[in-house]
Amino acid sequence: MCGYWRRRPKQGVTTMLSAAKRKGSSLQVLLVLIFLQCDITVVPYLFAGPQAEKPKDKAVNPESSSTGQEDPRTDKRVGVDFVIGPGDVLNVFVWKEPEVSKTVPVRPDGKISLPLVNDIQAGGLTAMQLKDVITENLKNYIADPSVTVTVETVNSQKVIVMGEVTGAGPRPLTGPMRVMDVLATAGFTPFAKTTKIYVLRNENGTQQRLSFNYKDYLKGKNQDQNILLKSGDTIVVP
Repeated sequence: MCGYWRRRPKQGVTTMLSAAKRKGSSLQVLLVLIFLQCDITVVPYLFAGPQAEKPKDKAVNPESSSTGQEDPRTDKRVGVDFVIGPGDVLNVFVWKEPEVSKTVPVRPDGKISLPLVNDIQAGGLTAMQLKDVITENLKNYIADPSVTVTVETVNSQKVIVMGEVTGAGPRPLTGPMRVMDVLATAGFTPFAKTTKIYVLRNENGTQQRLSFNYKDYLKGKNQDQNILLKSGDTIVVP
């Protein structure tokens, strides 16, 4: 059939037929004969079994290659001296006490509510200080409580960056931060006037304008202009 079997070398034919016979399948024997006559290549997978299956391509997770940014307010690496304020979200974990462990927001009055101890003042304290307060209150109900407090989301302390930047918007103050710390994450547009950056700050009802020359700072000049930021400051890049 097809005339090809007259031209095809006999080397390997016997081996292929023997393999098909060992499989005990007359259909495979017939396919070998047809393929040889019609110039069709018999692939090894016909006889090798499941272990010779072609490896499947790995699926690509679209989220793993995403360039989207995370919520800038979420940062579990806040400084140890970060002071909790209204709007912040805290995770209170009590070892082996899931009923008491909670994720809670700080209310406008600066307090949080937890089972057993009810309302506790959190505003104005660091996470470590709040941990000690909760631990002392829980001792009335739990023997030797082990407490961990984590700041999950920062909403109380933030600055705003605006103007000719690629990442305008609020930035959480998760610890001591300076002007350059914020500018490093904001990115300038091609039209940014980096020598005329300024910080707007309200002090006792009066607005101050504090200049910052980005180019001078990079040259090592006027390093004092890289001031510590306060909550409510606005960095403007004209």
